[in-house]
Amino acid sequence: MSIFNKIFGEPEIRALDPQKKAEVKKMIDQLVQIGKTDDFISLAPGGPFDHQYHHRDAKAIGRRIYEIGGIDLMFAVRQTVKYKLKDVLAEHLDHAWKGVGNWQA
Repeated sequence: MSIFNKIFGEPEIRALDPQKKAEVKKMIDQLVQIGKTDDFISLAPGGPFDHQYHHRDAKAIGRRIYEIGGIDLMFAVRQTVKYKLKDVLAEHLDHAWKGVGNWQA
């Protein structure tokens, strides 16, 4: 992520119309909160985690992001989450999004 993108956001997010941009920013905030409180993957299913040990809400957010802007927007959101939460949690998000669109962990 370049300094410009850190300050102004990823180009795929900046290019969205205002309504979708606001929705995506809200979802990024939700993902950051999930990462901080629950993580995106677990060692056991149950609670917010499905039978694949993935956070249900994080996966649903990934599906919505894919609907809005496809894989490119998913990568932009993932990069933003990585900037806010660091590498390990971004890698966990990769696993939680496995199977969303054509996302590969």
